[in-house]
Amino acid sequence: MALGTALIVRGQQNIQFTQYIFNSMSINPAYAGYKEEWFGQLGLRSQWVGLDGAPETGSLSVDGVLDPTNKRHGLGIQMTADRIGPQAATAFYANYAFRLRLNDEDTQRLSFGLGAGFTQYSLDGVMLDPVTPGDPNLPPNKIANFIPDVRFGVYYYNPSWYAGVSIMDLLSGDQSNNIFRWDNTTTDNIRRKRHIYFMGGALVNLSEGTKLRPSLLVKEDFKGPTSLDLNAMFIFADRFWIGGGWRTGVTVFKKDYERVTGNRLDRRNSISAITQIYITEALRIGYSYDHILSRLSNVQNGSHEVTLGITFGKRANRLLSPRFF
Repeated sequence: MALGTALIVRGQQNIQFTQYIFNSMSINPAYAGYKEEWFGQLGLRSQWVGLDGAPETGSLSVDGVLDPTNKRHGLGIQMTADRIGPQAATAFYANYAFRLRLNDEDTQRLSFGLGAGFTQYSLDGVMLDPVTPGDPNLPPNKIANFIPDVRFGVYYYNPSWYAGVSIMDLLSGDQSNNIFRWDNTTTDNIRRKRHIYFMGGALVNLSEGTKLRPSLLVKEDFKGPTSLDLNAMFIFADRFWIGGGWRTGVTVFKKDYERVTGNRLDRRNSISAITQIYITEALRIGYSYDHILSRLSNVQNGSHEVTLGITFGKRANRLLSPRFF
């Protein structure tokens, strides 16, 4: 990376996994405890394979219900590590969800979730390659700082459909303070921006043993294009999932980047193929591949993502309805 002027690092978009559809706690804290069993998931994502400095992300999460009888209190922890070239972000969050029972059959719940944690942002000056050696505008070594954060969400589900809304990075999006300072120089806004998510989906019985699960996710950071994910999964015998998705930017309202540059970034999109299989009742494996449809496809080989999920702990009661969301 050749830099000859002052380094200005703009705010980043949030980490987004293609397989959030299997476990949505990463985008909504109110999802914690939804499966009503203790569930752990490991996710690894390698984005834009073949491109030097491309994003690489890992995540580990565990969630369940604290009271197996009433199932009113969901708890989840989540850790992520993300690297993009010389930048890195390592985060830890604890999520709590209060889950209201809405009917006697206990097939409908409305959850209110709150998450709190921190992110350690770092910038490795050794990886930067300035035009002028010893450039004072660049950090000479690796520097890091911690930023606390909170998030909030609401999540509703029944056996046929679900919907949720969440606000992420409420504190880390604060622009009042800069993160890094060295030699009276500052990198500004390396932290992620505040985001709002809306998610929704449904479950349709096509025939005995075959279901269709369409879903969508809207992500808004008020700076770049509004992100829209459309997905559809076929589920066979409740054990084998296969489908795909389409991710694109959409114009909801005109933003600063478009007024200044005239660029229509909403036309940049990708498609994905997604699958998940239950090896046993407790163990599942997921894989997805994303293919970019923009000109970036000429210099990279797509994005790969693998997840491993496991249900553990003693089952107190049989679930009244299987968990497909």
